Formats: sequence, structure tokens, C-alpha cells
Amino acid sequence: MGEKVVADRFDLSDRQRYRQKLRKCLQGLAQLLEEKRFDRPRNLMGLEIELNLADAAGQPLMMNAEVLEHIASRDFQTELGQFNLEVNIVPHALEGRVFDQLDEELRTGLAYADRQAQEVAGRIVMIGILPTLSAGDLTLANLTAVDRYTLLNDQIMASRGEEVVLDIDGVEHLTRTSASIAPEAACTSVQLHLQVTPARFADVWNAAQLACGPQIAMGANSPFLFGHELWRESRAPLFLQATDTRPPELSAQGVRPRTWFGERWIASAYELFEENLRYFPSLLPICDDEDPQRVLDAGGTPALPELVLHNGTIYRWNRPVYGVVDGVPHLRVENRVLPAGPTVTDVLANTAFYYGLVRALADEQRPAWTRIPFADAARNFDAACRYGIDAELWWPRGGRTPGLARVPATRLVQDQLLPLAAAGLDAWGVEAADRDRYLSVIEERCRWRVNGASWQATAYRRAVDSGLDREKALAAVTRRYCELVATGEPVHTWPHGP
Repeated sequence: MGEKVVADRFDLSDRQRYRQKLRKCLQGLAQLLEEKRFDRPRNLMGLEIELNLADAAGQPLMMNAEVLEHIASRDFQTELGQFNLEVNIVPHALEGRVFDQLDEELRTGLAYADRQAQEVAGRIVMIGILPTLSAGDLTLANLTAVDRYTLLNDQIMASRGEEVVLDIDGVEHLTRTSASIAPEAACTSVQLHLQVTPARFADVWNAAQLACGPQIAMGANSPFLFGHELWRESRAPLFLQATDTRPPELSAQGVRPRTWFGERWIASAYELFEENLRYFPSLLPICDDEDPQRVLDAGGTPALPELVLHNGTIYRWNRPVYGVVDGVPHLRVENRVLPAGPTVTDVLANTAFYYGLVRALADEQRPAWTRIPFADAARNFDAACRYGIDAELWWPRGGRTPGLARVPATRLVQDQLLPLAAAGLDAWGVEAADRDRYLSVIEERCRWRVNGASWQATAYRRAVDSGLDREKALAAVTRRYCELVATGEPVHTWPHGP
């Protein structure tokens, strides 16, 4: 939710007025779509990475303001927790040696940021959830002192009307309560943007939804929370529960959570924005002066600020995005599935796999999502989050054979999805050297059955077996993780001992 927000209270009429403005924005979006006013295809991708700050002992470091002051770059911004940062990479065309270009930019930028963090005895860590975080670290006092974070916390907690309950049953069972949304700050992700035309949007979004299970199976990197080993990608249940505005009674009635996989395949981008208004009450009912219809009648392009702000408080794993650049509107699919890390190479391997797979799935004459119920795509997402690279996923049978088959994620990726991803990257115009370099990382993860989450879990068990208690073992794993990230070698090549 990157919009700047300055407000501290709402009266009884604010939500009604905001709802009216949202409807006007939705009408404006419908008119823009009908008039085909959107930007032409430019094959643009964007990349954002959320980061953790840790000290030399591997413990969270609550000093993002000081680190940002040292970095002094607009590419780096605050995030929810004081131990979080975010780096934004300028959009790139999906062609040529784009991933090698991104590799150089990310390595240079992150190395610089890490040097600046060292000025305050810290370091940058790319990891889904920092293993050494404790419940005491994730409190209201450790949220970044920015209006929008404080206001968002206040509104979610007021909507819920009681403490947040975390209840995650995985390898171990974690139960905790929180008086704020601060546990959400534990989740650090990679966000992948793809600009698409309205006519192409539904195919790309549906393809991205179907790709979620394989994405997480290959890229899981968040097995620990508050000293407990939980799911291989514990970000998913944690984010859902930490942002949940529903008390148990509304959840039991089937009210949708704000962190949402969705419930159906779509036919247009409009459907998702309309669902936002239909299902989700406003959290931040802040009205702008813009009149969308007046702007349209004058031949201009409305920014639709209420629609954009409301969309930013609904945490779909694949989110629709409306934006305006140089007076021209565009649509993007924002993929929010992947955790951060472990290395730049791993991040870019995940990125190449995603963009290639989504392109190939969206291009199919008989799309795979027409042959699999949406509920099974959601079931794949859940299984991949729970079991990571050891998950089994449902997928349409090949050729003329109808129905679904349940197959190990590693076999599905090796036999079917990597060839699709390679074809998709070819269709984008990515050079073969880039394609082969980064997709080979995914292939090797399958071969060795290792990703960030499995490495962390194995290293932790070996540390415990060596005689360390739980807290010291997680700290040792975190320090070793940071040492191996510094080598730049992808996680499937790492030794497992702490």
C-alpha cells in the first residue's frame, strides 16, 4: 500500500462518502476500458524486494530510518517494521539479457545498501521471515513511524474489534495473540509486476494464479516464525491472520479475508476491482478532490485515487494495479507470492521462471486453467506453502487424457513447467543464455530437492543435533545463511551445516 496517507480520524459520514467516490471511480474505469484508452503493450516488468535488517549476531535490527539516511537513495524505502526496507528496481523490457542486467543492478544496489547498514552495525538480509524474530520484536512500538502504517494498524484493529490471533499448525504448532498488525512486518516478499493490455489481463491473471503453487514450491524460504518450525512458506498464513479484519464469527459466516487467493477464474480486470467494492469495506476512507467523470469529460485521464487506495488494502496474491504514466492509463498484474531471497541469483531464477511460465500459460490455445477447477489451484497454493519443494500438486493431464493428476512438484516442474517457461521466455525475446542460466537454477533445485526453506530446516536440525538450544540454533542458522548469501552462490549449492 505505497500511497502517502495523512489522516488520523474518520467521522460517521466518511465511509459513505468514500463508497460513493469508489463507485464513481469504478464507473470511470469502466469508461476507460470501453473507450480503449489504455497503454499499448510494451512488455514491461517491474521488481520490488522487501528486506530485513539484522545485527552481527543475526538478531533483528530496528534501525531502518538510520540505514535509509545512510543509503540516501530513492530506490530504497521504508516498510512496515523498523527492521524492514524495500528496494524498487526501475521497469525493464522483458527481452535480451534482461536478467543479467537485473543481476548487475541488484548486486550493486544491495552491496551498497549493505555497506551503509554496516555503518550502524547492521546488515541486509534477503529472507522470507527472519528466523530470529521473537514475538517481542513485533509490537506496535517497532512499527515504522509513518502515518500510513499507524493509520492502517488502527483501522484494521478497530474493524476487528479484538486482538489478532495467530494460529499456525505445521511441523510445530504456534499460537500467539497480538494487539497490533505488527506480525505482518515479519513477511518480506518479492513483488513482480507485468504491464498488460485490458484484452490480455484476464489470461495473464489466470495464468499467474495457476502458477502460484509451483512458484511457492520452488521458492519457499520462510519455515520459521517466533522460534517455531511451521509451514515451508509461513508467510502465507501469517499474512492472512495478521491482516484479518474479521472476528471469528464473520469468518465462520464465509466473509472474505483481506489477504485472499480468490475464488474463481476471471474474464476481465474490471471484475477484480468490482469485487473489491462489493466484498471489502474501506479501511482508509480518504477522499480526493478529483471528480473522475469531469476529468474524462475534459478529455483527461483520472488517477482514480480512491480506487487505487482501496485496492492497496486488499492483499490478493496476484493483485490488479491501475496506474497512469504521462497521462496514459495502464494495467499491471502484481505477483506477491514469492518470499525474498536467498541470493540475487535465486531471486532472478524465480523471476525468470514466473515470467516465462505465465507467458506460456497465457498463450496456450486451450489454457490450462480451463481444465482445472479454481479450487484445485487454491489447493495447490496451500499445499506448496505447507510442504514447499516436497509438495504434491494437481495439474491437468497431458494430451487428450481428461482430468487431473496429482504429481510431485519437482517432477511437474522438471517435466512440464520448465519447458513451458523456456518457451515463454523465448516468446518474450529473452536471449537463450539468460534463459538457460536462470532456469537451470530451478532445475537444479528440483534435482537436489533444495530451496531456501528446506536448507534452513536442515541446517536448524543439524545445529540442534550438535547441542545448541532452539534460540542459539536459529541464530547460528541465520548467521550462516548471511555468510552463504555473501558468496552469491544459489541456495541449492550450499552446504547444510550451520
